[in-house]
Amino acid sequence: MCGIVGYVGEKYVPEVLTSGLSSLEYRGYDSSGVAVITNGITKVYKAEGKLQNLKDLLAEKQDEIKDAKVGIGHIRWATHGVPNEINAHPHTSNSGKLAVVHNGIIENYKELRAELEKQGVVFKSETDTETVAHLVAKKYEKTNDLKEAVRLATKELEGAYALCIIHQDVKDTIIATRRNAPLLIGVGEGENFAASDVPAIIEHTKRAIYLDDNQIAVLKADSIELFDAENNKIQPKIELLPWEPIALSKMGYKHFMLKEIHEQPDVIRNFLSGKLHTADAKIVLDEVKLDKESLKNLNRIQVVACGTSLHAALVGKYIIEELCHIPVDVEASSEYIYRTTVTDEHTLVIGVSQSGETADTLTAVKQSKARGSHILIITNRPDSAMAREADSLIPVNAGIEVSVAATKSYVAQLMAFYALAIHLAEIKGSIEENYLKEIKNELLLLPQKIELLLTKKEKIQKCSRMYSSSKNFIFIARGINYATALEGALKLKEISYINATGYPAGELKHGPIAMLDETLPVLSILMSGKVYEKILSNAQESKARNARMIALTDSTDEKLEDLFDYVLNVPHVHELISPIMAIIPLQLLAYYIAEFLGKDVDQPRNLAKSVTVE
Repeated sequence: MCGIVGYVGEKYVPEVLTSGLSSLEYRGYDSSGVAVITNGITKVYKAEGKLQNLKDLLAEKQDEIKDAKVGIGHIRWATHGVPNEINAHPHTSNSGKLAVVHNGIIENYKELRAELEKQGVVFKSETDTETVAHLVAKKYEKTNDLKEAVRLATKELEGAYALCIIHQDVKDTIIATRRNAPLLIGVGEGENFAASDVPAIIEHTKRAIYLDDNQIAVLKADSIELFDAENNKIQPKIELLPWEPIALSKMGYKHFMLKEIHEQPDVIRNFLSGKLHTADAKIVLDEVKLDKESLKNLNRIQVVACGTSLHAALVGKYIIEELCHIPVDVEASSEYIYRTTVTDEHTLVIGVSQSGETADTLTAVKQSKARGSHILIITNRPDSAMAREADSLIPVNAGIEVSVAATKSYVAQLMAFYALAIHLAEIKGSIEENYLKEIKNELLLLPQKIELLLTKKEKIQKCSRMYSSSKNFIFIARGINYATALEGALKLKEISYINATGYPAGELKHGPIAMLDETLPVLSILMSGKVYEKILSNAQESKARNARMIALTDSTDEKLEDLFDYVLNVPHVHELISPIMAIIPLQLLAYYIAEFLGKDVDQPRNLAKSVTVE
């Protein structure tokens, strides 16, 4: 849902809000809005498109809002409802007195909406957030206490939320609360702030309170009060925000890796911003300098990469061949550079690297460029050495990834491959238009589905604890998710030091099955699609050898509960998109196992973030 800023104090409120929102623009957004209380009345201003549109609107209204002492602001990426002014935040109660901004997803909003409509509430938007505004307003009518109204309302909400709420009858006050979505309080002198990320407040204060799930903060200019879900008052813990940009914030997460896993919905939104807004539109990928004539002359694509980027490349091979019907080879850069390679001016060479400085891949790219190949680089660093070698460049814009184990950069690389394959397919006309539209629609829905998944981590944590003592681990999959099995195994190896291996499920019986016994966990990636039944059969082979069985699936197949000791469910997605959905629980599984074992999650032994030696 993107970014939240709240402010109460003596500064010019619209300026504080829009300045804070500007610092959150990197997340990607399609509309923005603020609500302020001025002269005792709640005023809401919204704009579709760029934040500048909202700034221009507020400049026109300066005279009527100059005396405001409190306000909340939001930049939105559409999830429920199309991007327009009506669906933009803030949302208000029917009286217009109460306003709310929200990040996250209210899972039971349809049920709540139906009940509220029975009580005479009139809805204006298509959003889940408006439900919160009306629900809190109803509670306020009964309690005449805004904090208590928020407390009671949130007990009825299911899903994820970070909320900031104001009401014109409650003088110069913001109520802030969160569950499964980041929100912090900035502590100032004669002023206080709320924000979904540190950059929004760092220019005003270096002191912050990180809210825990279900805590409620009452912000006034001269005070901050904190309560738990049962209305017990809590002593706020104020932390000092460091100046160093790389360490700006863990946002209350224990490790950067966990924070970066949770940033992945925003990474996807940010990547798609400016490239794809509706399934009906063609994808915009101006950075790729390949026209129809160039594509016609291509007879091969070669992808070179290392580590996690190599696994992203394997998924990319599957996607490009599926949508573009061009043969794709994938090779570890370290192998590619020390053999006779067949690349020429009719070969597109794609180099994939998070840092853009990976030595083996950089060497491979230079060798291919010398043979006349078109060089396309996928990287998180458009200022890197590899980017400077590029004829075409796709920056993945994942932001700084502090944890050594790649998570959000992997998902960003996958997004780059989806965008590239769709772009090439649209130029070539190689795939049926309705099929492409289906894939694009799935990509647009991905962030909210991942956010939903991230609100339900308890079973993954329980599974992780159960298998944290294992000495070996096997991941199996077929088709496009074979690479997911490899990446899941790599994550577990990297941070827990457990020996984990990924196999094509059909290869299990050609040797690895000899290792199976009651001590060995086998995790089967069972995403719905053409190979589902085949993987299920391979899993049954493992079960017959007394292996400890785990399923990762989007299926609701009831017989899975009999076959597997643990079934980790994810929201259903199209099979072609499933590697992104499937990797999230595997990242979390690796994280929680490493945490239970007391490992250094963010800086595992022997590993570096950027490998600049061959």
